[in-house]
Amino acid sequence: MRLVRSVTTDASAKRAFAYLSDFTTTTEWDPGTVETVRVSGDGDVGTVYDNRSRLAGRESRLTYVVTERRPNESITLRGSNASVVAVDTISFAPEGNGTRVTYTADFVFKGAAKLVAPFLRPAFKKLGDEAEGGLREHLARL
Repeated sequence: MRLVRSVTTDASAKRAFAYLSDFTTTTEWDPGTVETVRVSGDGDVGTVYDNRSRLAGRESRLTYVVTERRPNESITLRGSNASVVAVDTISFAPEGNGTRVTYTADFVFKGAAKLVAPFLRPAFKKLGDEAEGGLREHLARL
């Protein structure tokens, strides 16, 4: 399953990257996130985050690791637990006097979760729509 959302902000790529590459900010702009804590690292490749999220009334915990980081261009994190692998990429591109921020989340379900994944599509779409709104709102404040 893949979610892609894009927003345009007046903020520079540098400011938007500084804000979003700190994955603990998900608690501000992603309504599905309950809590994200940096476990180790300085934000660069190898940094580990513990993320608790809620989807369709259920809470889950994923461990995210920064797998790629290109300052002011993109950051990729890989999250996993027993039932899902999530790869989140946030990219930044000049657009007019501001920046276009694109958030792509790819989910691969494991085990029994594969069977229920198709039924979660509406919940994931709603979550993506809400996260897009949160991104737009919080990036506008930069």
